[in-house]
Amino acid sequence: MRFLLDQDVYEATARFLKELGHEVVSVAKVGCSQAADEELLNIAQEQGRIVVTRDRDFGGLVFVRDIRTGVIYLRILPSTLHVVHKELETVLTSYSEEELKKAFVVVEPGRHRFRRLSQ
Repeated sequence: MRFLLDQDVYEATARFLKELGHEVVSVAKVGCSQAADEELLNIAQEQGRIVVTRDRDFGGLVFVRDIRTGVIYLRILPSTLHVVHKELETVLTSYSEEELKKAFVVVEPGRHRFRRLSQ
């Protein structure tokens, strides 16, 4: 899968996704570390990537503003890193890349919520 990692995502999460064999690029690598969240969603959509973030504001953009870009929102702290990564792995093996590109997924310790974006 192809991911665009927001600037607030831990480096350990980037390494974790790469170790699982996914293509990971940070917003800094694409020169967008100062870009607005809406712009990041548009960039991810243009590049066929799923946004990974710790910023809850993306939910408002995806649902209220109707920007149909897949987002994985991590409710993660350093103390919950391992258990959230385990649940993230469950998400990545349970859903296809195409499904995740059309969903907003909240991943937290021991569970996740998957919500399809409107067509």
